[in-house]
Amino acid sequence: MAVFRVLLASLLISLLVLDFVHADMVTSDNAPKIDCKSRCQERCSLSSRPNLCHRACETCCARCNCVPPGTYGNYDKCPCYANLTTHGGRRKCP
Repeated sequence: MAVFRVLLASLLISLLVLDFVHADMVTSDNAPKIDCKSRCQERCSLSSRPNLCHRACETCCARCNCVPPGTYGNYDKCPCYANLTTHGGRRKCP
């Protein structure tokens, strides 16, 4: 009986994970892709380290399909961009 419960719980967890993955794929495919290069050029225009800024910005843009407006701040306009962090816990995206 215990083996049946473990098997059933594993099956339910697997189905739940697959549902989340499918929902994520459906929502991310519907959004039109933005031009990350031009958005990041604008975002990094005042940076003291433009190459580093562009590399980080384009990585974040590719993952989130979003870049906040302006050269600094405005993270509330793009929560995904704001929530990406480095291994050290600092913001990844400029």
